[in-house]
Amino acid sequence: MFGIADCNNFYVSCERVFNPSLEKKPVVVLSNNDGCIVARSNEVKALGIPMGTPLFKVREMIQEYKIAVYSSNYTLYADMSQRVMTVLAQMVPSMEIYSIDEAFLDLRGFPPDRLETHIRDTRRKVVQWTGIPVSIGVASSKTLAKIANRAAKKKGEYEGVCILNSEILREEFLKHTAVEDIWGIGPRLSRFLKARGIFTAWQLTHMNDFWIKKNLTVTGLRTVYELRGIPVLPLEDKTPDKQEICTSRSFGRPVERLQELKESIATYAARSAEKLRQQHSLANTVLVFIRTDPFKEGAYQNFRVLSLPVPTACTEEITEYALYGLRHIYKPGYRYKKAGVILSSIVPDTGVQQNLFDARPREKSRKRMQVVDLINQKMGSDTLRFASQGIQKSWKMKRENITPAYTTNWDEILTVRI
Repeated sequence: MFGIADCNNFYVSCERVFNPSLEKKPVVVLSNNDGCIVARSNEVKALGIPMGTPLFKVREMIQEYKIAVYSSNYTLYADMSQRVMTVLAQMVPSMEIYSIDEAFLDLRGFPPDRLETHIRDTRRKVVQWTGIPVSIGVASSKTLAKIANRAAKKKGEYEGVCILNSEILREEFLKHTAVEDIWGIGPRLSRFLKARGIFTAWQLTHMNDFWIKKNLTVTGLRTVYELRGIPVLPLEDKTPDKQEICTSRSFGRPVERLQELKESIATYAARSAEKLRQQHSLANTVLVFIRTDPFKEGAYQNFRVLSLPVPTACTEEITEYALYGLRHIYKPGYRYKKAGVILSSIVPDTGVQQNLFDARPREKSRKRMQVVDLINQKMGSDTLRFASQGIQKSWKMKRENITPAYTTNWDEILTVRI
């Protein structure tokens, strides 16, 4: 059996852990630059405010219903996620971290008569030890577990745990699962299926395998096998390395000066290079882009792709190429809204083909990056950084309602007055 543990309204739950007065009250968390709603409490969902709604469109509702609004605090959320995953890892033989708030659990070998007790105990410990409520779905395949989890989260009678442990239950759930709610079936495929009279997961499982493979490819056929209760998707013990690393942000205000754009590009290049080194990879290509607000008249956007002479993860070299690209696409007189750096053609950092004419002291650069990473890991992000990244960074994204980093910064640790 497979399980999936999914944190309920994760970002909102993280805010509530450190501010219990938010319990039972409507709360939203905003995206970068406080633009759109990316997390909602159940109270906000009941008001009918959709996910992704721009903040300015619901200003009146926020005032009328006294909705608490927070900027996204990814430092806090990442740390709380790690705590949840640590608790889950203690309760199962192995697991696959699927996202910041979801993890697949390996429940194979658990005696059926003790399974529900163990799952409920797992859920209780996560809430007790981290303060984050979770819902857990269990079934014979990962895709069915996702369906079970949806019921555990939305239907109160399951009290946060739903186990599909019989053929009758599987059939019943599939008949009430719309094709667009199946894990792995996106909007385009669901439109395709509905156009052919297939509206539920149950109908899809009764289609001919040849037809499924022809129209949904082998990936779709795997999904159907999973829906039939035949597990074909294994747990991934190791998160696959990224084949492309992108770091981009919208600015907190329009940026016109080249110097400020340089600081932002150098910052994004450094962050991308850091991610590259974390997965022990090197990049062959750097793409840098800038753009103005696409919804305003006279919008401008451009990008430049640069091939590196030798695959590298050195911040200094990647920044140098990114800034070279920026100088060729920058045009004065525009108010830039967003910029970013994308590293691609990524390869492992072992067995790399060298360049006969390469004169860079690469071994020295590699050791320097090791020292920078080590210090930043111990002392905090950006303790050591390149001067080209700037100091004031007045262009940084807007986060007017951000809460302190309670768990990762000594200066912002929670104070309790008795």
